[in-house]
Amino acid sequence: MKIVLLAGASSIHTVRWANGLSTIGHEVHVITQQPSADSFDPAVNVHLFAFRGVLGYFTMVPAVRRLVKEIQPDIVNAHYASGYGTTVRLVNFHPWVLSVWGSDIYDFPHKSPLHKWLVKKNLRAANQVASTSRCMANETRSLTPELSDIVITPFGVDLGNYKGIEPVAASQQQRLVIGTVKTMKPKYGIDTLIEAFAQLLSQLQSTNAKVPELELRLVGGGDQTPELQALANRLGIADRVNFVGHVPHTQVPQELSKLDIYVALSRLDSESFGVAIIEAGAAGRPVVVSDVGGLSEVTVDGETGYVVPREDPQAAAAALEKLVLDAALRHRMGVAAQQHVAEHYSWEVCIQTMLSMYEETIHNFKQSL
Repeated sequence: MKIVLLAGASSIHTVRWANGLSTIGHEVHVITQQPSADSFDPAVNVHLFAFRGVLGYFTMVPAVRRLVKEIQPDIVNAHYASGYGTTVRLVNFHPWVLSVWGSDIYDFPHKSPLHKWLVKKNLRAANQVASTSRCMANETRSLTPELSDIVITPFGVDLGNYKGIEPVAASQQQRLVIGTVKTMKPKYGIDTLIEAFAQLLSQLQSTNAKVPELELRLVGGGDQTPELQALANRLGIADRVNFVGHVPHTQVPQELSKLDIYVALSRLDSESFGVAIIEAGAAGRPVVVSDVGGLSEVTVDGETGYVVPREDPQAAAAALEKLVLDAALRHRMGVAAQQHVAEHYSWEVCIQTMLSMYEETIHNFKQSL
């Protein structure tokens, strides 16, 4: 099959979709206006256009039309309902799939009536719409209720990167590390995590049980870092909080292996898919997540971790206390998380889901002619 992806090459997810489809024998072309941040497989054909910015999605249309005509793909997949969705709609190639990602559905349409009109027009023009999560599919239907058949094509995780990382131990340790791998931004609720960690320390001090020494490890850069450091100081826990800073995505498995419990307490529903949660699961780490967007969708509450109300540090601290005090529970949830990810979110499974959707879209289009 010849597949054309119009997507930002600067996204690791674009690289993974392209490489995954190419690895199983398909001819893949990536058309983009963003330089790649990660390595595409040599077999992937990357077409980098010089057009840039919002205007570029319109001005690149004639050149993209010529290129698509030359490639003659079986299907075109635009990733992002605003920018590249507009380009493909104007190119007017069929069949094409429109994959929604997050801010293109949660934020962009609400900037103005014109922005909403543009996204709705793109969604309605596609032969098939796909979403990474059920919660984002529901948000998409709130814009275009007539789109009942939205296929769920979740992002996956390369389990090969997690070989050798065992689930957390079943025996109690002298020292435990609680942490997250997230950009230090308000929407990700790192402040809630710091407050929950402070409450957890206070709760454990009031018990007679022997508890491990605890560290909070925060991996990720971001403008909110000084504010969060100040919060840790005010709460008197600065000596227990380690701000690691930004690390390349290739180091994420190594960072997750340093944690015993993974926490994501985002406060906005625009967290459209819990990539970080399935990565933690691949590493065999139990999780505590807030009940927003895609985080709770990829967490089996009570089995692979705990789902707590957003912006509720007390509830998060209570869930963390259960995991800190019960080594067998941590281990059991970590094992369950690995199994859950392997069954539902390995890249092999996700690539096959995407490919099946392509094949059905092509079939339906031919039937309609």
